[in-house]
Amino acid sequence: MEKSEKIYVAGHRGLVGSAIVRNLKSKGYDNIIGRTHGELDLTDQKQVRDFFKEEKPEYVVLAAAKVGGINANNTMPADFAYENMQIQCNVIKCAHDHKVKKLLFLGSSCIYPRMAPQPIPENALLTGPLEATNEAYAIAKISGLEMCKFYKRQYGDDFISCMPTNLYGPHDNYDLKNSHVLPAMIRKFHEAKINDNESVELWGTGKVLREFLYVDDMADACVFLLENYSGEEHVNIGTGKEVTIKELAEIVRKTVGYEGRIVWNHDMPDGTPRKICDVSKLNSLGWHHKTELTEGVRLAYDWFVNNQDIGRGL
Repeated sequence: MEKSEKIYVAGHRGLVGSAIVRNLKSKGYDNIIGRTHGELDLTDQKQVRDFFKEEKPEYVVLAAAKVGGINANNTMPADFAYENMQIQCNVIKCAHDHKVKKLLFLGSSCIYPRMAPQPIPENALLTGPLEATNEAYAIAKISGLEMCKFYKRQYGDDFISCMPTNLYGPHDNYDLKNSHVLPAMIRKFHEAKINDNESVELWGTGKVLREFLYVDDMADACVFLLENYSGEEHVNIGTGKEVTIKELAEIVRKTVGYEGRIVWNHDMPDGTPRKICDVSKLNSLGWHHKTELTEGVRLAYDWFVNNQDIGRGL
């Protein structure tokens, strides 16, 4: 990749896309373009075609997606499946038609079977039933990964995919109805501290295991793959480390400075019992994460406190 070549980051203002833009700029890539949803509706095929025809990007990072937590996925599965597949089909096909030099598609750890081997290797994809609480989103993401593989196989397009684990950091979604677990905890504990509440309610048992990656580390891995990888198989991006949700809650509570009780609502779903990615492939290519969870939560909380006027869902 030449520093002056045009790079289109789809979803450039979201958690993932904004981090990738920051990383690209820090490495000297100065010809980065993006469009807001109001400027370009990626579910509209004609708009996407016109955009590619006019802008002619040489590299594409497809980080745009309709995302949400367990509640959003459970209540809006048709929307999650339809909108994400529309976005992917439109962008990937136009990237092929306009001979984009390289495309990076971002998947999600929910693509793997509910009872996948742990840590989860890349070849666990499509080996068993999915977790029911986010099945629609998973199916959409799987279709995107497979499309990239098929375009590479049939046409020789340099379309690659990566699979980030659970992400958090600047520009995350803090809407309690649609956010993921870590930003939801940050907001709940912060508001409980401000309001001097005696307790905070969290969903599930707290016993399930999860892996979390600071979004700027994820972005660094994505740019590393753009510069160094052209394989057909997707690549897991993560830390290779896991914590229980109870352990995560204690880290967030301590970081926020909340001293009240945690009440676990066992009537609400836990989701997949355990989900940690095998990152040996990425590590063997030469990339390793830098930000440990305690430091990452501190950075995320600092951003939340200082940006409540612009944080999504606030």
